[in-house]
Amino acid sequence: MNHPIIRRTFLAAAATSALLASAPSWAQSTAPLRVILPLGAGSGVDTIVRAAQNALSRALGGQAVVIENLPGAGGITGTSAIVKAAPDGNTVGFISNNHSVNPSVFKSMPYDSLNDITPISVVGGSPFVLVVNPNKVAARNAKEFQTFLKSKPGAFNMGSSGNGTIIHLAGEMFVDAADVQVQHIPYKGMGPMMTDIIAGQVEFGVAAVAAAQGHLASGRMKAIGVMGRQRVASLPDVPTIAEQGFPEVDVAGWFAMVGPKGMPAAQVDRLHKAVVAAFSDPEVKTAMAKQDNFINPLAPDASAKFLKSEQERYARLVAKANIKLD
Repeated sequence: MNHPIIRRTFLAAAATSALLASAPSWAQSTAPLRVILPLGAGSGVDTIVRAAQNALSRALGGQAVVIENLPGAGGITGTSAIVKAAPDGNTVGFISNNHSVNPSVFKSMPYDSLNDITPISVVGGSPFVLVVNPNKVAARNAKEFQTFLKSKPGAFNMGSSGNGTIIHLAGEMFVDAADVQVQHIPYKGMGPMMTDIIAGQVEFGVAAVAAAQGHLASGRMKAIGVMGRQRVASLPDVPTIAEQGFPEVDVAGWFAMVGPKGMPAAQVDRLHKAVVAAFSDPEVKTAMAKQDNFINPLAPDASAKFLKSEQERYARLVAKANIKLD
């Protein structure tokens, strides 16, 4: 797994997860399960959750699963709806890294990112890759790229999917580890960022492997290294940034099911077991593998510890990079 806490906790959870995956379905609820996504349709997490939608319904004994996209304000809009919902087990949401980033980059938050939710399961994640424009950057690896950036401090541009996003912070993680100076250029999404990397408007950025795959295969972009601790199956010859001499660089996208605070333990257990079963479904596993996603759901208590750890480490990085949003 890409994050050390994920790896350690996932190993401990693996045996339990295997048993839970074979658990029987539970009685159907009279109300549908409302699944709020604080992200837009077509986003990475949206694609993942929709791939598991039918399997999750089956694991819940046929209970209807209704997905509702509520993007906006870096995920705050949708998460606000999650925390305000009744804690009856009929409304949950899937959050991602930005949930743990937001408390450090926004001056104020309408909810407490740790105490106003009930963690159900950090389900898995998606790998990131550091990419460059091959016509503007001759570097073949992370050390050569570091030398390239140091040759003209502050002269080169790093694109991101937006100021304060996890893609931005992942780039800042490399910039900090390599001790280089660059100009940050925020875009409204990963797609526009990659378009400008290909066009040569910016020299580099961090992208989700699944999103960058086609551009890497065509040669329009070049991979410098995987941002997590393990290589990616679809990019077997691309080493991690960590193994290239920057052990501090360790970041991947993750997604987690949470509910409003105060959910009864029985409902949390029911939903956790359903998530494990859904993401153990053969069709869902195949869909996840095609996107290079890694799946191994954490238990609720382990998920709570992971979310706290993520919020703390992003706070340190945000402070060093001096990132602030209104």
